Amino acid sequence: MGGLNGNSPRNSPRITFYPKNSPRASPRKTNTTLKQLLLDSRNMTSSLDSETEELLSLISYCSFTYTFTDPQESPSQQDLKRLKLIQLLSIIKTLIKPLDDQVLSPLFIMLSSNLFRPLPPPIHSVVSVLPDDDDLVSNPTPSWPHLQIVYDIFLRIFNRTSVESLRIYIDHTFLLSLLALFQSEDQRERDNLKNVFHRIYSKLTFYRPFMRKTMHDVFLHYVFETDQRHPGIGELLEIWGTIINGFSVPLKEEHKFFLNRVLVPLHKPKGMQVYHRQLAYCVSQFVQKEPELGDVVIRGILKYWPITNCQKEVLFIGELEELVETVDPQLYKELALPLCTKITKCLNSWNSQVAERALYVWNNEQFWKMASQAMEEVFPVLVEGMEKNLQGHWSKSVRQLTENVKGMLEALAPFLYSKCLLQLEIQEAGERIEEMRRKEIWEKIENAAM
Repeated sequence: MGGLNGNSPRNSPRITFYPKNSPRASPRKTNTTLKQLLLDSRNMTSSLDSETEELLSLISYCSFTYTFTDPQESPSQQDLKRLKLIQLLSIIKTLIKPLDDQVLSPLFIMLSSNLFRPLPPPIHSVVSVLPDDDDLVSNPTPSWPHLQIVYDIFLRIFNRTSVESLRIYIDHTFLLSLLALFQSEDQRERDNLKNVFHRIYSKLTFYRPFMRKTMHDVFLHYVFETDQRHPGIGELLEIWGTIINGFSVPLKEEHKFFLNRVLVPLHKPKGMQVYHRQLAYCVSQFVQKEPELGDVVIRGILKYWPITNCQKEVLFIGELEELVETVDPQLYKELALPLCTKITKCLNSWNSQVAERALYVWNNEQFWKMASQAMEEVFPVLVEGMEKNLQGHWSKSVRQLTENVKGMLEALAPFLYSKCLLQLEIQEAGERIEEMRRKEIWEKIENAAM
């Protein structure tokens, strides 16, 4: 059981040290009488006060778990356990002194037996591409009436217990068991887990490297080793958002490695829409701390650009627009051509949402500043994209937006726009001549075959 393997006081002998001059430091020289044995027994019994006895009784009762799926389970017994959990929580809230090992050990056994349970198989085995699917967001856990109180008890105990005592009961196995629960379908449980996991990260600082590594492994397994969705990726990224926020500058190579090898590839999965908001926040935190990292991030996003998923394209365009505002301006010149090429390809999309979102990018002042750093390279691409939309896009709104952007381009560099337009006309004329030549060749081949 997590946190109790080999480290529990219950599994190891308890050693008590006494002062050298204490009568208990050496064997008694007088004979032990029956009366003295009875007195010692009464003293040991009285050492467990009524509050502790009540706590241990409640803990013992609550250690029994219900599946909530077995028809033989009694609903009245389930309700009784919930009342016992509430009673246990109310006693813990009113405690003045911190709990000792005599109570903490069975208490953590009870917490583990309730929390660490086999989860049902996911309803959607393959990643869905619909972020607003209700089933994708949450599937209520039947045992939540009990689990909710158990999580409250855990947080109360965690906050009032010293780091030295917590280290006995919370070990690597316990943390891995908690991390596995992030695959729960119940949004409420994942929110509680997020709170618990972050509290542990903040208080038990000696576990931070291990916790970061285990979260790395979850992300990498999800991206590269499975096609099944993981409901808790968004919550884990929220934890990472607060962790990254606390990183000092200059960033360590370990943290840059996480950005390049973990966060950027998280743009690849089909179900990325579900956690894109948290992912974009983590990435932007890195770029805000070191703007030169924008080059790695932007090129990585372009690498994982979707081909047939229009929803992802809209999200990626918005993320690129935000990154351009925080990236180091010295990178504008080298990023201008690949970025503008991708945005132009998007504004030519037959999907009107993608095309309109790409055209709205040109309302961003920073995007104009970036494009102006490489006008000679960028303008031919932009002019070709504008003219292609104006000549043949099916959407009236897209054509109107294209007219607006074309007007801004002509106002920015009228001579360069005319020059690019002339080159485009020459290019199109050459393509028409080449097409006519190919037709003539095919006609000759067909005539010869006849």
